[in-house]
Amino acid sequence: MNVSRRSLLLAGAAGLVAGSASSGGPAAAAAVTAFVDSYRTNLPANLTADTNAAVRILSGFAKVWSTGTAWNTGTARDEAFLRANIRYVVRTTRHRTAAEAARSFIVDRQHQSHSVIAGLGPLADIYKAGALAVTGITTAPETTPATTVSDTVPAGSPAGSALGAGSPASALGKVVTLVNTVRGTWSSGNPSKFAYQYPRPWRMTGDSTVVDTGAVDEFGYPVYDSDVVVTPQLLRQRSTNPAEDGGYVSGHTNALYMAALAFAYAVPERFQELVTTAYDLAHTRIVSGMHSPADVIGGRVLGTALTAAILNDPANATLKTEARAQALAYFQAKVGPDVTAAARSGAERDANAAIVEPKQTYGLPARRSNLRFEVPTGAEVLLETRLPYLDAAQRREVLRTTALAAGNPILDGPEQWGRINLFAAADGYGAFDATVAVTLDAAATGFAAADTWRNDIDGRGGLLKLGTGTLSLTGDNCYRGGTTVARGTLVAAHRKALGAGDVTVSGGTLRLTAPKVHVSGSARLSAGTLSLTVRPHGAPPLTVGDDVVIGANAVLKVAVAQAGRYDSPVPVLKARRVRGRFARVVVTTPGYAATLIHHGDTVALRLRRA
Repeated sequence: MNVSRRSLLLAGAAGLVAGSASSGGPAAAAAVTAFVDSYRTNLPANLTADTNAAVRILSGFAKVWSTGTAWNTGTARDEAFLRANIRYVVRTTRHRTAAEAARSFIVDRQHQSHSVIAGLGPLADIYKAGALAVTGITTAPETTPATTVSDTVPAGSPAGSALGAGSPASALGKVVTLVNTVRGTWSSGNPSKFAYQYPRPWRMTGDSTVVDTGAVDEFGYPVYDSDVVVTPQLLRQRSTNPAEDGGYVSGHTNALYMAALAFAYAVPERFQELVTTAYDLAHTRIVSGMHSPADVIGGRVLGTALTAAILNDPANATLKTEARAQALAYFQAKVGPDVTAAARSGAERDANAAIVEPKQTYGLPARRSNLRFEVPTGAEVLLETRLPYLDAAQRREVLRTTALAAGNPILDGPEQWGRINLFAAADGYGAFDATVAVTLDAAATGFAAADTWRNDIDGRGGLLKLGTGTLSLTGDNCYRGGTTVARGTLVAAHRKALGAGDVTVSGGTLRLTAPKVHVSGSARLSAGTLSLTVRPHGAPPLTVGDDVVIGANAVLKVAVAQAGRYDSPVPVLKARRVRGRFARVVVTTPGYAATLIHHGDTVALRLRRA
């Protein structure tokens, strides 16, 4: 029977075509080919979980909704989940600002591959010039346009300019082609829309049946007593055929994530910012009233999986390598060899996290679940250029240890593509469940030479720093397996950066950049360098809970934070007991020399003007 608009407001809606739900759960997923190996089944002719890999990985939604025989005859299975889903849209659309409404129009009408270029930050305009990427949608009209609006190449654009990511014939043609390939033949969200037939939120609310057979408004739509307020500028942009205009999944969101992740592969210097941009732009689909949180989450799941599948496809192996090389060479020629530094916009990670984290689940009701997260086959390719110094197995561990919690039925669907948290994964491991050996090369470029892990790392394992490059740890870490610096530089940028175990420096440099760093266990400085900064009248920059053993080849390197006279010894290190002596001290601040003082549980410096 028809679902009333009141019941849809209370219960939401979405689901599979009749008969597909039975084959859509995680148990069924174990018996089928992995998505990355079957993504080419995502075609309009295939509308069931058995025939279409995209419909299958999205079928966790069958736990909350079952599709009926028509677009308006579905049945809610989890009323609380779907009630929250629609109420979120009601609240958002009734409280948006005029500026938010205008932005939602621009994102709706602009080519999605162009919209995400904003995620390149300081590199965005440089990219647009090189790729000949243009758009005709830059502002929103004040009122509802008289006709539909489409993105077009503006008059006066440079010869060869193109919409979306730009021109394949441009100086950045390989990057453009990679984005276009990711968004290619098998990448549409339409088969899932047709399969699930979940009505858009503006078709769901009110007191009567979903389909009104009475009056129509000035735009030709049935009159609804609607609680969802569509962006006025988009009223004429809506489809008049509800059977072919489903909400789940959001096609714009799918496209935004595919474009953003393709750009992130080619320009990993902006990886986390591009992921943030995808979340931010996708949210405008809810702001506009065109989609619900469930639609947007589903679009993210599909876009993430499709990007991984296409990047994994052997047919695209050469293209993805060429696109990354082309982007790096192009930006180095424009901004200098350190693209990572030039790509920084000054935006703090915490500000980006504040954009991303609420949108990962939109606070939709979660079920209590112990579902173990198994990283989907092939997902590690998404981090291939962002973490180039890790092997495939290590990148899978990064994804596993940074995954979202279980409990959301959409995220928990077959293969669990929705639980991947690429924002967190860009910041390295979330846990060390065994010893992690990491090798960075100072002679390489970008992240392969130096990187920062910002997550709070736990786990029973430890860290072994190898290679000549630099790894920085900024998290409040509690991993228990200890830290060893064998080569290169390990930077401790948080008081608990070195975890809860012992610390060994057998070569290379342990550099302390946090004002105070604490080692819970013991410290063995058998060789290599301990580098730190001293401050007048301050506590020692390094404290150790247990013993410190200093070898005959260990060197202390000291910077002086504040110029002036140091009449009293400046503490450097304090432990339960200190054995051994540093071979020498090197003061890196010009104009100072120092003498080491070893006394019982303390190492101090007597500083003097050189």
